[in-house]
Amino acid sequence: MSTIVAKSSILLILTFIMLVFPSVLATKTPFKESKPCKRLVLYYHDILFNGTDASNATSAAVANATGLATPHKFGMLVVFNDPLTKDHHLLSPAVGRAQGFYFYDMKDEYTAWFAYTLVFNSSEHKGTLNIMGADLMYDKTRDLSVVGGTGDFFMARGICTFQTDTFQGDYYFRLKMDIKLYECY
Repeated sequence: MSTIVAKSSILLILTFIMLVFPSVLATKTPFKESKPCKRLVLYYHDILFNGTDASNATSAAVANATGLATPHKFGMLVVFNDPLTKDHHLLSPAVGRAQGFYFYDMKDEYTAWFAYTLVFNSSEHKGTLNIMGADLMYDKTRDLSVVGGTGDFFMARGICTFQTDTFQGDYYFRLKMDIKLYECY
């Protein structure tokens, strides 16, 4: 009799767990940190409007730095619509655009916080990827979170590793983005 009660209790507990925690059973594939399901390497080109180059600019400051900013631009907010290329050449064919904003968020170091969407327009990829996080500019590489996407990247999640490829004063920089997706549907 006790064996039947024990088996019934285990069955009841398992049924309860499956009803209360259905997300545990809903994963499509197990998470494997060492092997991304998709990887992209893209270059992000930002040309900040300097007051005279409206035809070439891809970004603009929409809020000026605060009085606390010297010299790290603390509080400056920049919106952008920057080209993405497969190589480091600005004039290479664009595979998409990076659209969003960043702002300088520390008064004693150059750091920024990014929130943007990669909008793909190539025959190779259709859809978007959403990326956000802190850019600690003095570090050689920085990781930002891939928090979702659409189209070919539906609900994708992963890491976007920034590496400053070049910068020219305050008005042009290029980032190498190594995007590794660990959840692909």
